[in-house]
Amino acid sequence: MIYKKDISNIKDEIVEKIGQKIIVRGSLGRNKAFEKEAVIKETYPNIFVVKYEERETNVSYKYTDILTRDLEVSVFDGEGYCPLIPPLSK
Repeated sequence: MIYKKDISNIKDEIVEKIGQKIIVRGSLGRNKAFEKEAVIKETYPNIFVVKYEERETNVSYKYTDILTRDLEVSVFDGEGYCPLIPPLSK
Protein backbone atom coordinates (compact mmCIF):
# COMPACT_ATOMS: atom_id res chain seq x y z
CA MET A 1 0.00 0.00 0.00
CA ILE A 2 1.24 3.48 -0.85
CA TYR A 3 0.90 6.19 1.80
CA LYS A 4 0.89 9.97 1.36
CA LYS A 5 4.09 10.16 3.42
CA ASP A 6 5.86 7.83 0.93
CA ILE A 7 4.81 10.01 -1.99
CA SER A 8 5.92 13.12 -0.11
CA ASN A 9 9.34 11.57 0.62
CA ILE A 10 9.88 10.64 -3.07
CA LYS A 11 8.77 14.10 -4.16
CA ASP A 12 11.20 15.74 -1.71
CA GLU A 13 14.07 13.60 -3.02
CA ILE A 14 13.27 14.50 -6.62
CA VAL A 15 12.95 18.23 -5.80
CA GLU A 16 16.48 18.10 -4.32
CA LYS A 17 17.76 16.59 -7.57
CA ILE A 18 16.32 19.05 -10.11
CA GLY A 19 18.91 19.58 -12.85
CA GLN A 20 20.74 16.32 -12.20
CA LYS A 21 21.28 13.57 -14.75
CA ILE A 22 19.26 10.41 -14.27
CA ILE A 23 18.64 7.11 -16.01
CA VAL A 24 14.99 6.20 -16.44
CA ARG A 25 14.02 2.54 -16.89
CA GLY A 26 10.52 1.33 -17.55
CA SER A 27 8.31 -1.06 -19.42
CA LEU A 28 6.61 -0.50 -22.75
CA GLY A 29 4.51 -3.64 -22.36
CA ARG A 30 4.75 -7.11 -23.83
CA ASN A 31 8.29 -7.71 -22.55
CA LYS A 32 9.63 -4.49 -24.07
CA ALA A 33 11.64 -2.19 -21.84
CA PHE A 34 13.40 1.12 -22.26
CA GLU A 35 16.38 2.81 -20.62
CA LYS A 36 17.22 6.44 -21.35
CA GLU A 37 19.33 9.24 -19.93
CA ALA A 38 17.47 12.36 -18.90
CA VAL A 39 17.63 15.44 -16.67
CA ILE A 40 15.04 16.29 -14.03
CA LYS A 41 13.44 19.56 -15.19
CA GLU A 42 10.49 20.42 -12.95
CA THR A 43 8.27 19.08 -10.21
CA TYR A 44 4.58 19.54 -9.60
CA PRO A 45 2.26 18.26 -6.85
CA ASN A 46 1.50 14.95 -8.60
CA ILE A 47 4.11 14.63 -11.38
CA PHE A 48 7.70 15.42 -12.28
CA VAL A 49 9.06 16.31 -15.70
CA VAL A 50 12.27 14.98 -17.24
CA LYS A 51 13.99 16.01 -20.46
CA TYR A 52 15.44 13.17 -22.51
CA GLU A 53 18.88 14.02 -23.86
CA GLU A 54 18.74 12.08 -27.12
CA ARG A 55 15.55 13.62 -28.50
CA GLU A 56 15.29 16.87 -26.53
CA THR A 57 11.73 15.94 -25.49
CA ASN A 58 10.02 16.40 -22.15
CA VAL A 59 8.09 13.57 -20.51
CA SER A 60 6.14 13.58 -17.26
CA TYR A 61 5.86 10.76 -14.74
CA LYS A 62 3.90 10.26 -11.54
CA TYR A 63 5.67 9.84 -8.20
CA THR A 64 3.57 6.71 -7.68
CA ASP A 65 5.22 5.17 -10.78
CA ILE A 66 8.46 5.01 -8.77
CA LEU A 67 6.80 3.64 -5.64
CA THR A 68 4.97 0.91 -7.58
CA ARG A 69 8.25 0.16 -9.38
CA ASP A 70 6.68 0.71 -12.80
CA LEU A 71 9.55 3.16 -13.28
CA GLU A 72 13.11 2.91 -12.00
CA VAL A 73 15.12 6.09 -11.58
CA SER A 74 18.87 6.12 -10.95
CA VAL A 75 20.54 9.44 -10.12
CA PHE A 76 24.08 10.42 -11.15
CA ASP A 77 26.09 11.17 -7.99
CA GLY A 78 29.28 12.37 -9.66
CA GLU A 79 30.89 8.94 -9.96
CA GLY A 80 28.07 6.65 -11.06
CA TYR A 81 24.35 6.09 -10.98
CA CYS A 82 22.57 5.13 -7.72
CA PRO A 83 18.92 4.01 -7.57
CA LEU A 84 16.53 6.57 -6.10
CA ILE A 85 14.91 3.79 -4.09
CA PRO A 86 16.81 0.55 -3.43
CA PRO A 87 15.84 -2.56 -5.39
CA LEU A 88 13.65 -5.15 -3.71
CA SER A 89 15.59 -7.90 -1.99
CA LYS A 90 14.61 -11.40 -3.05
